Amino acid sequence: MPGAIYAEGLVKTFGDVRALDGVDLDVPQGTVLGLLGPNGAGKTTTVRCLTTLLRPDSGTAVVAGLDVLRQPDAVRRSIGLSGQFAAVDEYLTGRENLQMVGQLYQMSARAARARAGELLEQFHLTEAADRPAKTYSGGMRRRLDLAAALVVSPPVMFMDEPTTGLDPRNRQQLWDVIKQLVSDGTTLLLTTQYLEEADHLAHEIAVVDHGRVIAKGTSDQLKARTGGERVELVVHERDRIQDASGVLRGFGKGEVTVEEHTRKLTVPVTGGAKLLAEVIRELDARGVEIDDIGLRRPTLDDVFLSLTGHVAEATDEDNGQKAGRAAQDRRRRKETTK
Repeated sequence: MPGAIYAEGLVKTFGDVRALDGVDLDVPQGTVLGLLGPNGAGKTTTVRCLTTLLRPDSGTAVVAGLDVLRQPDAVRRSIGLSGQFAAVDEYLTGRENLQMVGQLYQMSARAARARAGELLEQFHLTEAADRPAKTYSGGMRRRLDLAAALVVSPPVMFMDEPTTGLDPRNRQQLWDVIKQLVSDGTTLLLTTQYLEEADHLAHEIAVVDHGRVIAKGTSDQLKARTGGERVELVVHERDRIQDASGVLRGFGKGEVTVEEHTRKLTVPVTGGAKLLAEVIRELDARGVEIDDIGLRRPTLDDVFLSLTGHVAEATDEDNGQKAGRAAQDRRRRKETTK
């Protein structure tokens, strides 16, 4: 039986651009799927197709047991969505924004007020609750937008880069909220620019590139697929980077990655601590002074680099979708849930 979020063969084109090229997903109930990919990979387009904001050209999509194409209104009543851009009404207060969303979902005025109060406290917005949203900082608007997505405690949630613009403390608070939601049975599809976030929250991770899922598994499974350990060192003098690189190539099992600005070099290896000692001896023999050296397991950054050929980007401007997202998300929230 398919999971709470299921997609098979999703295709979406924008003119000559094939944003989705057969995306397949299956997210079991009560779990978190982290969707990772470089700019233009198709992450946000996937989310918008699954949440009825875009109609795929072909393929199957089922959310909360409902067919996205045949039952879009029922799907909207069963999901929460926090898009890439905060979709709040700037001229309403934080409290009024949340009450409005509750009443659009046909909650009574009293219930909407009570729920708004709970969420304002949960997201640490109580002191600013009665100020217009246009006076909020970017991080505060982001938290208000996330609170609005949770007004009706939906069984399925979609969060598109939810912690962008949040400071570390607020990011951690949101992570705690997400963990509580999932422990209560909510299913979550999360796209994120922070690989640490996917590592921390996701039960399973899907890597998307050029509109297709190119790898899927737990964080540990993906790291194991990348293979081995990494020797990572920082050269004391920039002009000795090439000498250090030559040493690492002699011990490595892959390409040496060089970050010129930080003087850091990394190479995949096998052999553990014994090999690390040999590397240090060889560097010393060649007179290459280092500031730091260590042996570490692969990270999701390494996975990302090995699978896509480049590092994760800070934002996702999915193909053909660079404008109008906030306005569309706002219109979605104002649709009545009949």
